[in-house]
Amino acid sequence: QVQLVESGGGLVQTGDSLRLSCAASGRTFRPYAMAWFRQASGKEREFVAFITWGIGGFYLADSVKGRFTISRDAANNTVFLQMNSLKPEDTALYYCYCASSRRVGDPLRETKTYDYWGQGTQVTVSS
Repeated sequence: QVQLVESGGGLVQTGDSLRLSCAASGRTFRPYAMAWFRQASGKEREFVAFITWGIGGFYLADSVKGRFTISRDAANNTVFLQMNSLKPEDTALYYCYCASSRRVGDPLRETKTYDYWGQGTQVTVSS
């Protein structure tokens, strides 16, 4: 079994930055990809960013391009989300997801592709 623990959330003001971390622990394995999704109160969970473990390829949602960066520490199975120029609309519970293997035909922008996820960390951006 794999456990994902997110950290780094908090209450900030518009324009501030936060860095989220997610560490995968448990059985010895190497992720295929890890991702961040977020869910605002009363809304559907939405894709934010993913990164693959091999070559480190990544993709960001249009809503966060130019402001957020995703990176990984492959040696420690940890993924980061650097969030700059935060806006009130970024307020949400941010979840870390992990895919243990590649699934042909399943896009990495959808939660169904992933095997494990964490409990989430709250990000609140005040105006």
